[in-house]
Amino acid sequence: MKYFVFDWGGTSVKYALWDEETLSDHGAFKTPKTWENMKLEMLERVKPYQDKVAGIAISSPGSVDIQRGIIGGLSAIDYIHNFEIVEEMETLFGLPVSIENDANCAALAESWRGVAKDLKNILFVVIGTGIGGAVIVDGSLQRGSQRFAGEFGCMVFDGVNTWSMAGTAVHMAERYCVRKGLEKDAVSGEEVFNRADHDPIASEEVNNFYDSLALGLYNLQFTLDPDCIVLGGGVSKYSELIPELNRRIKNLLKAAQLENLNINLKACAYHNDANLIGAVASHLSQEGGSKS
Repeated sequence: MKYFVFDWGGTSVKYALWDEETLSDHGAFKTPKTWENMKLEMLERVKPYQDKVAGIAISSPGSVDIQRGIIGGLSAIDYIHNFEIVEEMETLFGLPVSIENDANCAALAESWRGVAKDLKNILFVVIGTGIGGAVIVDGSLQRGSQRFAGEFGCMVFDGVNTWSMAGTAVHMAERYCVRKGLEKDAVSGEEVFNRADHDPIASEEVNNFYDSLALGLYNLQFTLDPDCIVLGGGVSKYSELIPELNRRIKNLLKAAQLENLNINLKACAYHNDANLIGAVASHLSQEGGSKS
């Protein structure tokens, strides 16, 4: 079966064709400013494939209610919320349409074909501007009673700062800029990492970032005791990330006299295509298909 897949983002919309095993015909367009223009852009991309695909799978920001076909909450795409969006698109395309939350899609991609394949209990942690993620128990995505499962960044660390404030490279860079007397966005997180070898303030902020991220992951381990915790987002590409976190987590375990406990961290296998692949996995699950 072939499916057309979209990944809605705040600045761009990515798309591709899924054909049994692989993605092909990749493309992207700038995220439209209105819902009417979004529909036109999507229809233009789907039209050449309309008679060849069995459905449309979409990865979207926001709190997705797959039973009602509605996207609740708020997101960078403000016009997609709080109406029967799936029904409208099924009428537009004349095809079955599914929508899944983007963090959930990334987790499903790793669970289906990535580093967590064949594992049943997984926490997926996405480290971006904030920290989000997903929870998979016994192979099934957990949404929670209010669809807030996986919103790990809302955890409060010290009575003031959330984990999103303490454990992301974006906020690390902001703190660095403040300490250096620079504009808040003058230096990126990547540049702070690059400066850590020769700039004491950068080194201190990078260490604080690793400490906060490790502490949050340590705490998460005890909520589910998962087979593994998969890390996604831009920082997951850094080769030193897992060793730095493992070293700190080992110290935390030692302090708690839990040296024999294994906390299994993995960097995600899929980066740019994760949401597209996960949207397919969700679509197949929703239609009762086989995710072989």
